[in-house]
Amino acid sequence: MIQTDACIVGAGPAGVATALRLSYLGIPCVLADRAAFPRDKVCGDAISSKVTTLLNRLDPAILQRFNATPIQSDVWGIKFVAPNQKELSIPFSPNYIRDAKAAPGYVSRRVDFDHFLINEARRRDNIQLLLETDIQHYERSARGWLTESRDGRVQVDARMLIVADGAHSSFSRKVAGLEKDPRHHAAAVRAYFSNVGQIGQGSFIELHFIRRATPGYFWIFPLPNGMANVGLGMRSDILSRKKFNLREQLFEIIEQEPGLKERFRHANLVSEVKGYGLPLGSKARPVSGAHYMLAGDAAHLVDPLTGEGIGNAFYSGFIAAEQLQQCLVSNDFSASFMKAYDQRINRVLGSEMRLSYSLQKMLMYPVLVNALAHLISSNRKVLEVLSGMYTDFSLREQLARPFFWFKMLFKR
Repeated sequence: MIQTDACIVGAGPAGVATALRLSYLGIPCVLADRAAFPRDKVCGDAISSKVTTLLNRLDPAILQRFNATPIQSDVWGIKFVAPNQKELSIPFSPNYIRDAKAAPGYVSRRVDFDHFLINEARRRDNIQLLLETDIQHYERSARGWLTESRDGRVQVDARMLIVADGAHSSFSRKVAGLEKDPRHHAAAVRAYFSNVGQIGQGSFIELHFIRRATPGYFWIFPLPNGMANVGLGMRSDILSRKKFNLREQLFEIIEQEPGLKERFRHANLVSEVKGYGLPLGSKARPVSGAHYMLAGDAAHLVDPLTGEGIGNAFYSGFIAAEQLQQCLVSNDFSASFMKAYDQRINRVLGSEMRLSYSLQKMLMYPVLVNALAHLISSNRKVLEVLSGMYTDFSLREQLARPFFWFKMLFKR
């Protein structure tokens, strides 16, 4: 039996981010995961500037150690490819000044990135790491929550339970009541390829909006050593309605789509094609209760437009740690006091994800996407403005407003 102020279930990005933030706040915690690391996690592998910003804010040495490892490729922008093959390359910075020490984003296989994070947790004396510990049983205790591993070997009595065990979290579904909603959920498949042609030119990731896969997208993300993360995703309700087989369509796109089939002619599939679910953050949901908080995918915080979840997982972990600090100061773990966590999640992440959902719906119309791609590619002013949307949320808000496009594209 372990007694602690904080038990974190799940040692992915959300769980480790929570543990690291608590550690630097001087709050000991237990961090449990059923896996032995390194372990693979099916994902697009993209790491946004949210992660690097938060790590640098926590301890610049962590980011320096990450940059010193050979497990990532730098990302300096996004190349969008419209259904008519029109390409838009938009850098993350309007001036696009490359600095090898400070890339705005990265791509790193989750088996490598999560192992790096686990090793960072091992560096902290006040994080008790319990790997190969499958927490499955939860019940309320006098102090908060009593958890137990499936084999009964480990029991943890915690004043606060932080649930960060991913998209299939049983606690999230059975206790917190976050049921899957196909309109706010996506499915994707991912595979690793070597020798993809023209990979990572300019260190840009690629999003291809292909007519047959509308309103989803096909991606190519460059990895170290000439590897690439290649995948296809679509919203679950549309996937079901179209009776769309993502695995079959992934290979049909690679073999038949103009602009891609030549690039994959000599490519080699070096992994299984694996599928996974993405609980999108486009719908407001309760993410806390008495003595507990949900973080990362367990809280349904995946961006509805890009499918990126690691950055939001990190943010939720930091917010959860800071909320626990306030609970300890106030000696209040009640559901009403925990609402501050929901409110801050909504303020920091919620509005951004609702905007992404609106933009996602715009991309359901290939004709519109083609028209915008044509107009934007010939308008340098618009390209310069769009390159700032990565870091400027107020600018991204404008993208969902028709008048913004009229003003940018037609007003002289």
